[in-house]
Amino acid sequence: MWKRIPNEELEKRKVPIAQLHASTPPEAFPCETTEQVEPLKEGIIGQDRAVHAMEFGLKIRKAGYNLYVAGPPGTGKATYTQAKAKQAAKGKPMPEDWCYVYNFSYPDHPLALSFPAGEGKEFKMRMDTLLQDIEREIRKTFAGEEYQKSRRERMQDFEKKAQERWKELDELARELNFSLERTGEGGIATIPLLFGKPISNEEFSRLPEVSRQEIKEKSKRLEQHVSESVRQIQLLEKEVEQEITQLDKESVRQALTPLFQPMIDVYTDEKVQKYLREYEEDVAQNHGFFKEETGEVNPMARLLQRNEENNLLRYKVNLLVDNDKLSGAPVVFESNPTYYNLFGRVEYRSTFGTMTTDFTMIKPGALHMANGGYLLVQIAELLRNPLSWHVLKRMLKTGSIRIENASEEHGLVATSSLKPEAIPLDVKVILLGSPHIHHVLSELDEDFPKLFKVKVEFDTDMRKGERHYHEFAAFVRSYCEKEKLLPFHRSALAALLDYGTRLAGDQRKLTTNFHNLSRLLVEASFWAEEASASIVMAEHVRQALEEQEYRANHMDEKLRELIEEGTIMVDVDGEKVGQINGLAVLQTGDYAFGQPHRITARTFIGRQGIINIERETSLSGQFHHKGLLILSGYLAGNFAQDKPLPLSASITFEQTYSRIDGDSASSTELYALLSSLSDIPIRQGIAVTGSVNQFGEIQPIGGVNEKIEGFFMVCQALGLNGEQGVIIPHQNVKNLMLRPEVVEAVRAGQFHIWQVRTIEEGIEILTGVCAGTSDKRDGYEQGTLFGEVSRRLAQMFSSIKEDTADLVIDVDAQAMQKLIESEKEEKS
Repeated sequence: MWKRIPNEELEKRKVPIAQLHASTPPEAFPCETTEQVEPLKEGIIGQDRAVHAMEFGLKIRKAGYNLYVAGPPGTGKATYTQAKAKQAAKGKPMPEDWCYVYNFSYPDHPLALSFPAGEGKEFKMRMDTLLQDIEREIRKTFAGEEYQKSRRERMQDFEKKAQERWKELDELARELNFSLERTGEGGIATIPLLFGKPISNEEFSRLPEVSRQEIKEKSKRLEQHVSESVRQIQLLEKEVEQEITQLDKESVRQALTPLFQPMIDVYTDEKVQKYLREYEEDVAQNHGFFKEETGEVNPMARLLQRNEENNLLRYKVNLLVDNDKLSGAPVVFESNPTYYNLFGRVEYRSTFGTMTTDFTMIKPGALHMANGGYLLVQIAELLRNPLSWHVLKRMLKTGSIRIENASEEHGLVATSSLKPEAIPLDVKVILLGSPHIHHVLSELDEDFPKLFKVKVEFDTDMRKGERHYHEFAAFVRSYCEKEKLLPFHRSALAALLDYGTRLAGDQRKLTTNFHNLSRLLVEASFWAEEASASIVMAEHVRQALEEQEYRANHMDEKLRELIEEGTIMVDVDGEKVGQINGLAVLQTGDYAFGQPHRITARTFIGRQGIINIERETSLSGQFHHKGLLILSGYLAGNFAQDKPLPLSASITFEQTYSRIDGDSASSTELYALLSSLSDIPIRQGIAVTGSVNQFGEIQPIGGVNEKIEGFFMVCQALGLNGEQGVIIPHQNVKNLMLRPEVVEAVRAGQFHIWQVRTIEEGIEILTGVCAGTSDKRDGYEQGTLFGEVSRRLAQMFSSIKEDTADLVIDVDAQAMQKLIESEKEEKS
C-alpha cells in the first residue's frame, strides 16, 4: 500500500494568488494624468551606473579614455549618449578651422593651415579676393605707361644695337663687293656683285679661276662675320629678354607688396606667413598666368585654356573644416562608417580621358568634422568595414588624421596621388554596441582595452520605486509631447508599468527597454482615439496588447488547434506511467509563447545508462545533453551507493522534429524516469518546468510566464477540470506576471501553480505518493516512491548478477570492439 502525501501538504506548496501578478496601484502615481507631470527633459530612467560612467568618460581628457557604450537595443543608449555628448560639448571651446593650400615647394604634399573657429571661411574669402586683386593689378601694371615706357626703352636699345651690328655687317659686305639678303627661314644669304650687280651662275663660271677663288675666299670671310653677328644679336636678344623678364618681376613685386603686406600683418601665425611669402614669390615667378591673351584664339587653344585656369587653382584655398556655425565642440554621429566617410578622400576628375586631381578636391571625413569634440559610431557597422576599424585605431594611437587612398592600405596598387599633410587629432570616440562585442574585442584585440578604457553599460532592467514611478510618468509625458499622443491616465500608467515589469521578468523590477514601451504608448493612444476618448485609460493599453498579440500569434493558434484535434498528442487529464508534460517556449519574431510537449521515458535492464534519443538523432543541443547527464549523476548518487546501477533507459520529446536545447526540462525528464522505474503513474493534468542538479535541487528557468500561460490555454481549450496546473521552481515565483485570466482561474480553483525546491516535492505533487527518505542501513522505506525505485533497481541488479559469465563476455566483447575501431582510425 502506498504512502500518500496529505492534501494539506500539497496545498502549502501552491503559490499564493497574491504572488501570481504584482499589480501596480494607480495611486502610486502622483498625478491624475500625464498632463500634470513635468516632461523628462534629460537623463535616463534606472541607469545610475551608466550615467556615472558616462559622466566620467566625457569629462576625463587623457589619451585612451574613449568610451564603449554597451547595452541591448531599445534601452535608449544611443539617444542618451548623443544628448550627454551635446551637453558636454557646450562647455568646450570651439575647435579650429582647417584649410588645405598648395605646397609651392612640394606640390604633391598640400599644406594644412589652422585658424580659430570661423576665421577659416574669412581666410578663404580674403584669399579669393587677393587672387582677383592680383590678377587686376598685374594686368594694370603691364598695361601701364611706365611699364610700357621701360619696356620700349629696352626694346629700342636692343634694336639700336642690332641695327648697328647689321650696319657694320652691311658695310663689310660692300667692301668685299657682296650684298646680304634675308631668307624666309630667318637665314642670311651672301651674294657676290659684279659692277654693282649680282653675278649669275653662268657669269661666275666664265670668270677666271683666280677671280672665282678670290670671290670664294671673300664669301667665306663674310659668312664668318655673318655668323658672328647673328650670334651677337642672339645674345643681345637674350639679354633684352632677361631684362624684360626682370622688369616684369620687379613690376609685379612692386604691385604685389601693397596687396600681401596687409595679409601678413593680419595673420601672425608663422606657418601662414611662410605660405603667404611663398605665394607672393610664386606669383612673381609665374606672372604669365595672369596676362591677358591678345588676338584671336583658335579652337584648340580654347580647349587648352582650361590648363591655364588650372594653373590658378594653386592660389585657391580648400576650406576643409568650417566650425563657424558651432557653439561649442562638435558632436558627429556617423551612421555609415566606411573608410572614406570616416577619414576623408581625394576626389578625381576626368580630363581628356585621364583622371586628375588637386588639393581643392580633398574632402573631409567624419573624423575631421568631429575633431575637437565627439564622434559616435555603431561598432557593428564599423566592424563591417574592417579597414575602417584598423585605421581608426592607428589614428587614435598616432593622434593625427591622414587622408590616404584605400587601395594603398590594401597594398594592391601603387598609385601616384596627393599626400595631404596630417592634421592633429583631438577627439573622443564613443562606440555603441552590445556587451558581447565588447567582450570579444577585449579578448581578441590588444589595442581595444588601451584605446577604449571607459565602459558605459546599460542594464536591461531597474528596481521599482517611488522615484521611478515619477520618472516613468515624466518619460510618458515627454514622449506624448514628442509624438503628439493623447495624455495617459494613471490607470494606463499602472498598466504600462505592469507590462514593463513582465518584460523585465521580475516583480521587483521594471524593464529599461523603452522601445517596446514606446510602441505600446503609440498603439494605446491610437485605440483611444478610435474610441473617441480624450485620455488613454488602462483598457486602451490592454486592447493594444491584445491587438499586438493577435497580429503575431498565428503560429501559437495553429499549434493549439493541432493539440485540440489530437494531431499533436498532449494529455491534460488522467494518469500514465513514464509520461509527463514538459513546457517549452517558442519564439516567432518578437512574439514568444509556451507550448506543452509530451516527454516519455522507458526503463529496462542493461548497462547503457540513459539514452537521449534526441542526441542520438543529432537533435539535442549541448545544454540539453548536459541536463540528461546530470540525471545519471542523481540516480547513481541516490540508488547506487552499494551496488552498480544496472539501468538502461530511453527518453524523448515526442513529436518534435527540430533541435532541442536547454536544461529547463531536466527535472521533467527525471520525473518521467522515476515514474517508469517505480511503475507509479503521473497526473497528466500537471505540466512541469525546471532544471535540476545532481543533488535533486530544482533550479530556476526562463520564460516561466509564457510556459504557464501556454499550458493554461491548452487546458482551457481541452476543458478545465480543476485538477490541472503547473509545477515551477520556487525561485521563479518572483518572475510571475501572469495574465488576468490565468490568475482568475487559479482564484476559482480551476487551475493550480505549485512551487517546489526538490525533486522529492515535485514527484509527490505529480503522483500523490510520498517520495520517501533513505536510511543508510535499511535504504528507502517501503510504500514510498523512492523505495519502489530502489526495489526495482535491486531486482535488475540481481537479474544481471545471476549471469556473471555473460556479463564478462559482454564486457570483453565491448572492449575488443573498441580496440578494433581505434586501430581502424589510426590506420585511416
